[in-house]
Amino acid sequence: MPTFLFYTLTFVVALAVLIVVHEFGHFLVAKRLGVRVLRFSVGIGPVLFARRIGETEYALSAIPVGGYVKMLGEDDDTEGFDPAEAGRAFSARPVGHRALIVAAGPVFNFIFAILIYIALHLFYGVATPSDLPRVAGVTPGMPAEKAGLAAGDLITAVDGAPITTWEGLAQVIRDSGGRTLDLTVDRAGQIVQLPITPERRQATDLFGEATGETYLIGVVRDTELAPVPAHRAVSLGVERATTGVLLVFEGLYRMVTGRISARELGGPIAIARTAGEQARQGLGPFLNALGFLSINLAVLNVLPIPVLDGGHLFFFLLEALLRRPIRQRHREIAQQMGLLILVTLMLFVFYNDIHRLLEG
Repeated sequence: MPTFLFYTLTFVVALAVLIVVHEFGHFLVAKRLGVRVLRFSVGIGPVLFARRIGETEYALSAIPVGGYVKMLGEDDDTEGFDPAEAGRAFSARPVGHRALIVAAGPVFNFIFAILIYIALHLFYGVATPSDLPRVAGVTPGMPAEKAGLAAGDLITAVDGAPITTWEGLAQVIRDSGGRTLDLTVDRAGQIVQLPITPERRQATDLFGEATGETYLIGVVRDTELAPVPAHRAVSLGVERATTGVLLVFEGLYRMVTGRISARELGGPIAIARTAGEQARQGLGPFLNALGFLSINLAVLNVLPIPVLDGGHLFFFLLEALLRRPIRQRHREIAQQMGLLILVTLMLFVFYNDIHRLLEG
């Protein structure tokens, strides 16, 4: 399959799954709290197929990038419905109920990420960094690739001195001062000598923030998979998802405070490339990326921006504090501002995506 088509397909699948999970959260909690759900649609746009089960119409729509839930009175409009049903309208429910329904979307995305991580730990085990100086991959354009190092190579010596650990190899490279090193490499039982010259590069942390300069050759550390029992997989899944949420918030904080550039933000093109690249590596890597994307969607939706779930939750909080609904006109103005913010952000991340493509 052509790369562009494959990336597009994986992007559509990932986005559709995540948004359907999100909307299912709204749907399920609304049902549990007695709100009448008029329609649950997989996909958006023109309805291709619909079937009514009970009081809800379940639909499949033409554009497969998401879904939506339509509730009675969602827009404060119960006109045309039996007065006996008015109490089941979303707008007629107590503010606490409305908040639970809205919050369920991001919560379900978080739970979905937990379930993905639990499944990954159950079926693939836990990946731990290998202590062996074995190369798992090389960074394009870096000295390792130029010298001919390849995935699977085991570095056994540098300048004739034995190397037995990854940290020992890393230390020799850092201390090289940029001089050429003579690597002894075990390649599937064949011993080869590869001269390599480390490059002085800006070292960065997980968020891309500069931490200083060091010498690098561009190799990826190998990992080892170890099986874990079911109870450990569950605890690791919860821990990993929670850490993911904290990482996303930390990244947003660093961006807002200017510690890292807003150019690091990626849009649909970046997401499609990430999903496609991970899918090409196999189901496990794709699910791993899907879990982190689900966390990102959950965090994005709790931000207090009108038109997002977080904006609605903010209005509900004000309503609870003021003990009266926020005026419709005020909500409309806020939603227009929120929409403007989102459109501006979307244009910005598209620009970032296109800029990266042009840079290669």
